[in-house]
Amino acid sequence: MPDPEVDRQMRQDWDRRAREDACYYVAFGRRRQSAEEFFATAADVLHAIRVELPRFPPGTDPATLSALEIGCGPGRLLVPLSRLFGSVVGVDVSQEMIDLARANLAGIPNARAELASGSDLAQFPADAFVLCYSYAVFQHIPSREVVFNYLREARRVLKIGGILKCQFNGLPEDARVAADTWSGVRFRHTQLRAFCRDHDLQLLLLDGLDTQNLWMSARKRPAGSTASLRPVPGARLIRISNTYTGDLVVPAAGRFSSASLWVQGLAADADCNNLQVEIAGRLAAPCYVGGRGPQGPNQVNVFLPPETPTGPVPVRLWMLGQPISGFARLRVIPAPPPAPRILSVTDGINLLSNLRTDTRSLKVQVEEVGRHPVFHASLGGRPLEDLDLSCVDPLSDRYAINLKVPPEIPPGPHRLILSLGGRPFAPVQVEVVA
Repeated sequence: MPDPEVDRQMRQDWDRRAREDACYYVAFGRRRQSAEEFFATAADVLHAIRVELPRFPPGTDPATLSALEIGCGPGRLLVPLSRLFGSVVGVDVSQEMIDLARANLAGIPNARAELASGSDLAQFPADAFVLCYSYAVFQHIPSREVVFNYLREARRVLKIGGILKCQFNGLPEDARVAADTWSGVRFRHTQLRAFCRDHDLQLLLLDGLDTQNLWMSARKRPAGSTASLRPVPGARLIRISNTYTGDLVVPAAGRFSSASLWVQGLAADADCNNLQVEIAGRLAAPCYVGGRGPQGPNQVNVFLPPETPTGPVPVRLWMLGQPISGFARLRVIPAPPPAPRILSVTDGINLLSNLRTDTRSLKVQVEEVGRHPVFHASLGGRPLEDLDLSCVDPLSDRYAINLKVPPEIPPGPHRLILSLGGRPFAPVQVEVVA
């Protein structure tokens, strides 16, 4: 059972953060954001929610749908989604956040915010919503049982066929980081797969494995339906393409090593748990299942298994341990050589401060730098010590490097030089403000 002490600590800490700077703690952009800046940070999340709408029956008008947000904060998503859905409700453990949300929702009759216990959705009846979503919330909860209870509650309040869309911290466990109300528990994709199997949820998406933005989408099935599933043969692979480019070739490794299988005759109950894709004799679990339902075609996305050979390779679909399609051919090409590069340099706390530090800290994002890279850095000709390095996406070998500006470096423009294994990147001009 959820621990009341966790609820109390969550409420206390998030009330304090809301009083201090709610927009910063919700959106991480920078301290003292304007309202326009704050709501603009929701764009990517809004897109992630919108892409779930085609999962509803054809012709469904979003204005007829009801949605619930777990962890609504000051209403960053509730406000724009109120223009899309017929009704939206947000819950939060913090009364301070709820008060801010209600102020932002003033004059919006189809949206409201309610205080929640911090571990359940007890104020809502079963089968009340068709969409339940949560972003940047579960990653702050220090108890795995509280998160699982929220997921059980989300299933309860969803109608049959309703969609659950949630984001988790999917980074590997780090013994150096103790779970608290900021750096909460982390989840492996295997735990989420098991939860969906055990609770009659049709798993439709697992994206961002081993990153802080691990997304899951699942559809509520009737109770007991998972146990009654059987393989449905007769699926036909009509096309295989690169998931990201649409080309008919897929590299053997790297970020673009994902194939989209376009399938006719795929069973309506097929999902990321009961499907497997056989590629060159090896089975891989898909990360996405979607499309146009029984009329098809449907789309199944899968990353190529390690050491997939290059050239034309045979591919077919399995369901519940049995092949359900004939073979098709996929052309696999060698992975391109890595191209190490700096993606961004920002203030370490105010992430919207580009090429400028107000807090004497810097965050550098780099990618395609290989596994276990070794970096050195200098600013204004002075070496920077204690580089804090973390992998944020192993698929693209993307890392975040946190740097501290030494006190002896004066305000003004300075050249940041970052080197990888002794090879420097192009210098970057950074403004130190104070």
